[in-house]
Amino acid sequence: MEQISNSDIVLQILISLGIIVISAKYLGTLSKKIGFPQIAGMIIAGLLLRFLPWFKNFGADEPGTLFGETDKFISYIAEIGVILIMFSAGLGTNLKSLMKSGIKATVIAFCGVAVPLIMGTIMALCFWGFDGWNTPEFFKSMFIGTILTATSVSISVASLQELGKLKTDLGQTIVSAAIIDDVIGIIALTIVLGISTGSGGIATILIKTILFFLAAIVTGYILFRLFKWYDRRHPHSRRIPIYGLGIALIYAYAAEKFFGIADITGAYIAGVVFCSLTDAPYMEQKIDINSYMIFSPVFFASIGLKTDLSGMDLSLLWFCIAFVIVGCLSKIIGCGGISRLMGASWKDSYKIGLGMMVRGEVALIVAQKGLSVGIVESKYFTPVILLIIVSSMIVPILMKKAFAGDEE
Repeated sequence: MEQISNSDIVLQILISLGIIVISAKYLGTLSKKIGFPQIAGMIIAGLLLRFLPWFKNFGADEPGTLFGETDKFISYIAEIGVILIMFSAGLGTNLKSLMKSGIKATVIAFCGVAVPLIMGTIMALCFWGFDGWNTPEFFKSMFIGTILTATSVSISVASLQELGKLKTDLGQTIVSAAIIDDVIGIIALTIVLGISTGSGGIATILIKTILFFLAAIVTGYILFRLFKWYDRRHPHSRRIPIYGLGIALIYAYAAEKFFGIADITGAYIAGVVFCSLTDAPYMEQKIDINSYMIFSPVFFASIGLKTDLSGMDLSLLWFCIAFVIVGCLSKIIGCGGISRLMGASWKDSYKIGLGMMVRGEVALIVAQKGLSVGIVESKYFTPVILLIIVSSMIVPILMKKAFAGDEE
């Protein structure tokens, strides 16, 4: 194949981004109109582009290589998209609500991470076998369990709002537990990634994690006071989200470079640092604009582009079915079960389990992280995508039935 010039590469990048952004946003909007999550449509856009004959490298035999040299550029854009999504999630965290949520929501969140992690690991080991604790199969299985720990509360919140139950004690318990669930899940991801990639023993990983959070608290407090002072002097200034984004990128870099912590953890913590600022909603809005325009569509479409359906066989099909079933049941068992033990009625416990069952972008981000460090293969995006679609479809229906007849 003849050498491609830099100008050709730039042109390939332009046409690739143009096609990806338009197709991802169009199918995302279409997906929302028919009752599916927008991210499902964006992923499908990537899947379709992967297998279109003309959407590939000049003269290459493998479809989906995205014009060869531009593969790397698309991957970089997708990685930045992940950082922006997690930074925005941190900015949207209600720290006061977390502080007031109390032991109940924290315990529910902890079990909402622990039970899916354990059940997912056992499920994967049933497919791959158990040859010891310190084996690639065990670490791979543990990472599959880690993917299941994520909770996407957005659909549950929308369902609770529609039912008029968001402001109830039960609704607030679900929302608070889901937020804490994400925090604990990120810590679990950090530890599992550290162990799986050989960054050290459990003690080493825990020490690094503790040191990271200590450093984040100290620097975060200083930055928060500085930004608060600046925010008072220059309210609603466009410089604030720009400086905040710069800090988020530095946090992401420092987390992985100096502490061996996932970069998305650093970005999320940076968002939490600024979430109590008066202009935090303004910062979140500006970050979301950048993310919405290009970075998020490219990230979710890239999931489809990387999903390898050629490896689909009977074994993977059974794995997908087991993954979806365990993913749904583990949240009900973990969150609903502990709620029942803490005195909630069977019906309320079931509602809490349902509210924590939906998976979304965080599960994809975790899976993407596993792919980037070589823990899982691209074909395992398929069960994650199926879980997101299935849980997003059934939770609103089941919650409507669960709350039917309530007088509150």
